[in-house]
Amino acid sequence: MPGMVLFGRRWAIASDDLVFPGVFELLVRVLWWVGILMLYLMHRGKLDCPGGVLLSSYLIVLLVLLAVIIGTVSAIVCVSMKGTICNPGPRKSMSKLLYVRLALFLPEMVWASLGAAWIADGIQCNRIVGNGIIATVVVSWLIIASTMLTILIVFDPLGGKAAPGAPLGPQPLDSRESNQLLSGLKTAATSVWETRVRLLCCCVGRDDHTRVAFSSTAELFSTYFSDTDLVPSDIAAGLALLHQQQDHARSPPEPTEVVTHSPGPVQEADLDAELENCQHYMQFAAAAYGWPLYVYRNPFTGLCRVGGDCCRRSTTDYDLVGGDQLNCHLSSILQTTGLQHRDFIHISFHDKVYELPFLVALDHRKESVVVAVRGTMSLQDILTDLSAESEPLDLECDVQDCWAHKGISQAARYVYRRLVSDGILSQAFSIAPEYRLVVVGHSLGAGAAALLALMLKSSHPQVRCYAFSPPRGLLSKSLYEYSKTFIVSLVLGKDVIPRLSVTNLEDLKRRILRVIAHCNKPKYKILLRGCWYELFGGIPEDLPTDLDGGDLTQPLLGEHSLLSPLESPTKYPPLYPPGRIIHLEEEGASGRCSCSPAARYTVRWADESEFSRILIGPKMLTDHMPDILMRVLDHVVSDRTTCVSCPAQGGSSVDQA
Repeated sequence: MPGMVLFGRRWAIASDDLVFPGVFELLVRVLWWVGILMLYLMHRGKLDCPGGVLLSSYLIVLLVLLAVIIGTVSAIVCVSMKGTICNPGPRKSMSKLLYVRLALFLPEMVWASLGAAWIADGIQCNRIVGNGIIATVVVSWLIIASTMLTILIVFDPLGGKAAPGAPLGPQPLDSRESNQLLSGLKTAATSVWETRVRLLCCCVGRDDHTRVAFSSTAELFSTYFSDTDLVPSDIAAGLALLHQQQDHARSPPEPTEVVTHSPGPVQEADLDAELENCQHYMQFAAAAYGWPLYVYRNPFTGLCRVGGDCCRRSTTDYDLVGGDQLNCHLSSILQTTGLQHRDFIHISFHDKVYELPFLVALDHRKESVVVAVRGTMSLQDILTDLSAESEPLDLECDVQDCWAHKGISQAARYVYRRLVSDGILSQAFSIAPEYRLVVVGHSLGAGAAALLALMLKSSHPQVRCYAFSPPRGLLSKSLYEYSKTFIVSLVLGKDVIPRLSVTNLEDLKRRILRVIAHCNKPKYKILLRGCWYELFGGIPEDLPTDLDGGDLTQPLLGEHSLLSPLESPTKYPPLYPPGRIIHLEEEGASGRCSCSPAARYTVRWADESEFSRILIGPKMLTDHMPDILMRVLDHVVSDRTTCVSCPAQGGSSVDQA
């Protein structure tokens, strides 16, 4: 940080990013140089064949060229180790060294081409020398090709928008010219991001919903990334520092505004009941993923159990189930839920942007009609997730200021239309009119299930919703309060999704900027220490903890906008998770991986404010996986059932072996 300026444009790589690739190239070049030197010294007496003088000259020039390249790469590595992330001054000679290094590729390419030509001409010399020349040519072209690929990766399409030599600190945005420049940069950034998204999702359709999702995703990325001069390695270093900072503090950072109140006796009384309900309905949320999750959970027997049904033609039992694109899914759903064909009203695996797969089943054990919505499993689902603007919800209730996540709201409306307009719910309740309606889902499906429950509340007053690992950026404050009466969310450990919202991402960006600004260590040491700490643990470094006050020690590009509220509060207002929240929190230090042999979990009601900041840790992603959530939930419920002396909020020993 900041990105290097070469050939009059900015690149998505910093001058302190060349330590590790430089050391790797240095190792390859030194071994290569030693090998060529030994080859020449051991076989120079055998080069008296036709063309031998050319090969001898080729090897001598190659040794000299490699020596010059080794010296240049060594200088690049040494310079790249200097300074800190926010202090690139000691590395100001890097651009000149890179120009020299790039210039050396020209003679290297010429020499590699000559070597290939001579070998192709069939020079008859010592076979070992010939094989050595072939290896030299192959290695040369591999290095050249990898360099070209690296250049393509670090190429910044917006790098030419900023004039070279422009100051890197924040610029005053009061002037008309500055506002126009900023607006032009953001427009260009949105266009670039939209092109990237279209390329990544080239196999997705081109309907109206998809085009809207492309635009929404591009605008989100351009809003988040366009006002900083961070490169990817800066973010990685910042996350490593934040993780150690959290562990050193021994407790999660307190949110700015925390509403503290003890859970009431009613909440404590129904905690066990709701936890048992979560365990039961999580099976339906997992079943909605179909055969991929089932096979993942049962790697040795899953394919055998569902494989036969994949090739079997539709039977009378299949005809009992309404829906589309069942394929191998129905067998895995039956295995996961333990229900029969006749218990399912509708199963749909139709998957498009803003249109999620779902199933409707009769749960006779709980006397409920269960609607389970699938979570993220495809590129279409990811585009739905990333359509993060807020849009109003038209609900038949007295709640004011009803706003929700746009993409998830659109997906919930699709399922609502299918349930009501296609008569799916009417069919279910005609079979079991005394049953109550329960809506469940995991991840994206949890968000859609919560919004679907809100939409169905007026026509089904007794509706209940169980949202497993729902996204935080889902509901406005008023809807969040309203949803507490009939929605229960379950969150495991440091799961990042229930803490994920545009507001929290902006906060994470500020924290990354502050922690790297206060760190006086070079980036390569931060990354090495961070990798070691993530893999093997240890004592976290004594880093500054009070990073929310004071000014940054170094000027940062876009500092003014980064330390201010979001530029478009109407488009990205603060959003909250749905309903009351049950938190399964691991006691003590979190293990390095999700397969920790023994872990104790505290089960308690939590306030949404406890999820107002993204926590960094090795389990922030694995705690979101539905199979891990099911495993922990099963053990916690089993332990609480058998442990008569456990207090209401007591921890439960969970064996995840």
